[in-house]
Amino acid sequence: MNLHYSIRKDWDLIESLIDNKSTTLDIGCGEGDLIQQLQNNRHADIRGVEINGELVRSAISKGLSVIQGNAEKDLSQYCDQSFDYVILSQTLQAMYNPKQVLNELLRIGAKAIVSFPNFGHWRIRAQLLFKGKMPVTHELPYAWYDTPNIHFFTLKDFLEMCRMSNIFIERSIGLTSQGRQFEITSHTLTSNLITNEAIFLLSRKKYEPIKIKTKQKIFSGSAVIANQR
Repeated sequence: MNLHYSIRKDWDLIESLIDNKSTTLDIGCGEGDLIQQLQNNRHADIRGVEINGELVRSAISKGLSVIQGNAEKDLSQYCDQSFDYVILSQTLQAMYNPKQVLNELLRIGAKAIVSFPNFGHWRIRAQLLFKGKMPVTHELPYAWYDTPNIHFFTLKDFLEMCRMSNIFIERSIGLTSQGRQFEITSHTLTSNLITNEAIFLLSRKKYEPIKIKTKQKIFSGSAVIANQR
C-alpha cells in the first residue's frame, strides 16, 4: 500500500479517527490534500466542499471529487445521515454561526470531526496581557484587520457549547505548540492553557425513553375515574 504522509499533525490525528472505507465529506477542503491522504491511507469514499473557486479547480485537476460551495448555506442540500463522517478542519472559527454549522454536520453525518486553534492557549493569553494587542501566531497568522476568522473561542467555550447543544464528545485530542498530543480531560484549566490545537470526534446524544408509571384514567362523561391498578 502506498501510504500518504502528512506534514500536518492534525491531519494524521483526523485520519486515526476514521474507519476504513467510510463515506466522508471534507468541508473547506482547499486543494484536497487531506482528501488524498484519506483516500490513500483509509480507502475512504470521500468528497469535498470548498468556497474558493481556484482551490476547487486545483483539486479537480488532481482527480478529486470536490465542488464549490458555502458550508453555511449549502449543507441544507444534503440529506440526513448522508455520510459516516463530516470533517471541518481549522474552519469553525471562520463561520458566522458555528453552532448552526455544528448541528448541520451532525445532521448530514453520523459523526463529525472538528479541529480548531485554541484561543485560550497560554502564549495567546501572554501576548494579550503583556503586549496589549491581538495575538499573531502560527495557527492564527493574520492581523486583526485582515483575518478571515470571525469567532475566537477557547477550548472551554467549545466544551460548553457541546454540552448545551446535546453533542456527545467521543474523543478529544489536544496538541501542544511542540506537537505533543494528549487526551483532553475534564480538567479544562490545564487543558485550556496547554492546548494549541484541538481535534474532536463528535456525535449526537441519544437518550433512552423514560418510562413513567401513571394511573390509568377512564373518562366517563364529565367524571374522571382513576384506575388504581
